Amino acid sequence: MSILKVSIRQVKAARALLGWSQSTLAMKCGVSEPTIKRLEADDGEGETGGKELGGRAETITAIRNALEGAGIQFINKDDTADGPGVALKQK
Repeated sequence: MSILKVSIRQVKAARALLGWSQSTLAMKCGVSEPTIKRLEADDGEGETGGKELGGRAETITAIRNALEGAGIQFINKDDTADGPGVALKQK
């Protein structure tokens, strides 16, 4: 099973759309706050769409699931000419 890719910038943008702090994301996904801080701090410069979120597969899945469960939709670079992004699903 492959992990769906998500960039660090997408995670930061998703948190901003939800109004979540790093500690809120940590609590919602069951990952420690220092881990969230470390993963988000590793954002590479000059990369289109930002650097992919690193870490263990279980950690990436937990973060992605928490954000998607809160209504975030990840937009992959292949889905749009504008590149990767995030959107808040309509309720």
